[in-house]
Amino acid sequence: MSAFWSWFVIAITVMSMIGALWLLFSNAKGKMTTEDTGHVWDGDLREYNNPLPRWWLNLFVLTVVFAVVYLAVYPGLGNFGGQFGWTSDKQLQERLEKVEAKREAIFAQFGDQGPAELSKNPAALSLGKDVFLNNCAGCHGADAKGAIGFPNLTDNDWLYGGSPETIVASITNGRTGIMPPLGATMDKDTLEALVKTVAHWGDPSLDPAVREKGMAQFNTTCMACHGPDGKGNPMLGAPNLTDNVWLYGGTTDRIRQTLVNGRQGKMPAHQPLLSKDEIKVVAAYVYSLSH
Repeated sequence: MSAFWSWFVIAITVMSMIGALWLLFSNAKGKMTTEDTGHVWDGDLREYNNPLPRWWLNLFVLTVVFAVVYLAVYPGLGNFGGQFGWTSDKQLQERLEKVEAKREAIFAQFGDQGPAELSKNPAALSLGKDVFLNNCAGCHGADAKGAIGFPNLTDNDWLYGGSPETIVASITNGRTGIMPPLGATMDKDTLEALVKTVAHWGDPSLDPAVREKGMAQFNTTCMACHGPDGKGNPMLGAPNLTDNVWLYGGTTDRIRQTLVNGRQGKMPAHQPLLSKDEIKVVAAYVYSLSH
């Protein structure tokens, strides 16, 4: 704060303590009397105007003395930091350093082991699960089975690959998946043919004419990302359209919405939030869920 406000706070504080002492001692004068003030309650409860008892006065004085000592050693008088130099930020940093030291000691036991090896270590998995619940369960669920728009981490379907190294990369750097809106690129009949083709990719009962029309559009607008066989491309995060795993739902309505409006999903980078060791153990836990 500025010098003016600092001195203002100091003056108000000191004057308040002096005023409190003056008020205490000014009301401590006088002798005990049996004359009341004339105020009577409940018929026989009378109010007397007597000075404070000495023990009570001393307690009040002690509170002022305590305030003086406190303000001498701790901050409270404007910009004066106190003799101890205590600050809440300094105390927080000291406590964080203690926590960090304990955390490093816990992770040190895993040494240079990789996620694949740690996925067989019960202690590492327990720790990884804790990290997961604190940082990942909000999107993927406590059971890691995901939801609409959030991948299921317990199956073997991976948009970017499910190797330990890839999982570490996904957690560390995040992922951004974009499906562009394609509604304006085709007429209604073509759109419906493409929807049915994707929804019933391996279904032999699908009308061949519908499949032919749908595949013609697929080869024009979709093949570059999802591949000619529709099995996706982990390099791009393009999903496999031939299985029964759907990030945003596999009904015809959901597929139509995806094609018309597009989709945009983002896995945030956790490098700013988690240490390398934390990322390693949570990657081991995630890897263990599907292996």
